[in-house]
Amino acid sequence: MELFESHVYKNRRDRLQSKFNTGIALIPGNNESPMNYPANGYHFRQDSNFSYFFGLDLAGMAGVVDFDEGKQIIFGNDVDIEDIIWMGPQPMMKDLGEKVGITDTRPFGELEAYLKKATEAGRKVHYLPPYRHDNMILIHKLLGISFEEMKEKSSIELVKAVVDLRAIKDEHEIRELEKAADIGYKMHMAAFQMARPGIIEQEICGFMEGIAYQYGTGPSFPIILSIRGETLHNHYHGNTMQDGDMLVVDAGAQTNMYYASDFTRTMPVSGKFNSRQRDIYQIVVNANNRAFELVKPDVTYQSIHLEASKVIAQGLIDVGLMKGNADDAVAAGAHAMFFPHGLGHMMGLDVHDMEDLGENYVGYDDEVSRIDQFGTAYLRMGRRLKAGHVMTNEPGIYFIPALIEKWHKEAKFTEFIDFEKAKSYIGFGGIRLEDDLLVTETGGRYIGKRLPITVDEVEEAMKK
Repeated sequence: MELFESHVYKNRRDRLQSKFNTGIALIPGNNESPMNYPANGYHFRQDSNFSYFFGLDLAGMAGVVDFDEGKQIIFGNDVDIEDIIWMGPQPMMKDLGEKVGITDTRPFGELEAYLKKATEAGRKVHYLPPYRHDNMILIHKLLGISFEEMKEKSSIELVKAVVDLRAIKDEHEIRELEKAADIGYKMHMAAFQMARPGIIEQEICGFMEGIAYQYGTGPSFPIILSIRGETLHNHYHGNTMQDGDMLVVDAGAQTNMYYASDFTRTMPVSGKFNSRQRDIYQIVVNANNRAFELVKPDVTYQSIHLEASKVIAQGLIDVGLMKGNADDAVAAGAHAMFFPHGLGHMMGLDVHDMEDLGENYVGYDDEVSRIDQFGTAYLRMGRRLKAGHVMTNEPGIYFIPALIEKWHKEAKFTEFIDFEKAKSYIGFGGIRLEDDLLVTETGGRYIGKRLPITVDEVEEAMKK
């Protein structure tokens, strides 16, 4: 089990405690999750909030920060002889607690009585929106909250406090994110070197997963790898690559402490872009680079998304797929037929950082609200940037047959879109280019070594 030094976790809990005057924060860890029968489980993945505040990467625990009494407690059981037979000798809870700055550890069975005493005294128990059914059952048992009301009655105050803390990455986290980026780099370079006609997508995907497990705890999300890149999250890996195809590879890794990377590259299966592919690819490169140039504190990521969208619109006007004025096209939302998603999302312990807490609390705030327009509405991260924010930068252009047909039939945005030319690109697929960025005091920087991205760099990487 890899851990930061104990003071890191203690400091996080103390900072959380400083945001509340009364009440209790209950942060359950995760349990083992069976794959198809109880003894055959998925790889254990600790809850990210428990990991952030309490560090321990073991199932069957819950953390409590008691704001009234100034207590910080881990509830969990010491192993018994049956556990030792299957798992070998394990540290006692007392010793585990000391590793993360906790001096008060108690058996898990005492949690119910602790919370019951607090609620009977009229004290509020704050909890975050649960996303696993076993923790929903636990909260129902401990607090008597119905499943229908569980999300509604979760603590908005605790959500906002946790987002405020986790959104700004410290130096320890940035080092872990760099490790995740190094693994992601290895994964993607393997794809550059393996992609060629006759290869089945699954062969590359499996090799990349192996790298993720070789250096960390596996992929940070199920790998997206497909020659049918017009489907944004395509997890089907059964296609055989052919000359003329482009392969979209969207993948990242988790470190042993669960910090994530998330990169996307698009490559010509033949090793060389044809002229049509090159023209569209260069537009996406330009949008990615422009977004990176604009990253700095006090600028909203929503405004950067819109600027990247204008680069895409202007590029598509230049090649004849769109027409009119790029600013007007983006304001109307016409560009979203080709770029129907957001520029990026926060990243950290989760690849979509803290998405379990609610996207609007993570990516937006009282100042910046989500724009209710197709495409731009899918922007997960729009808030004003601060030093320490980490997010992805992932513009793209896609030719989605059903969307082209729908908008054409509806005569939608005919003043901005050349539908006949757009239809001639059906079968082209899609292009997405994604980097991970850290906001610094003066601008932005890439996390990890930047993967090949220019036309020349990509073609050179594929030669190797």
